Amino acid sequence: MAAYWVARSKINNPENYRKYTDLVGDILKEYGGKPLSRGGRYQVMEGPEYFERFVIVEFPDFDSAVACFESDAYQAAAVHRRDGSGEVETVIMDETPGMGNN
Repeated sequence: MAAYWVARSKINNPENYRKYTDLVGDILKEYGGKPLSRGGRYQVMEGPEYFERFVIVEFPDFDSAVACFESDAYQAAAVHRRDGSGEVETVIMDETPGMGNN
């Protein structure tokens, strides 16, 4: 069953944050991750308008998504945003089968 990595971020230092984003694409692919939406147009419908970038990545399963996030390669890339260059909230969730069949 597919799983999704959903991230919201606020970029404080675009130049240094880019060092992170330049590395992440290849790391996601290693774990079967496929970006479904990254950046782009959005509209906050409810809640605080703090975050300014949204990312959704599909993985083949929950364990692959977690393994990617916890990998040494991802953690090394994340150093470039964790220095204050960006603030990120990441959630990994399973696909929910049958949601459209209620």
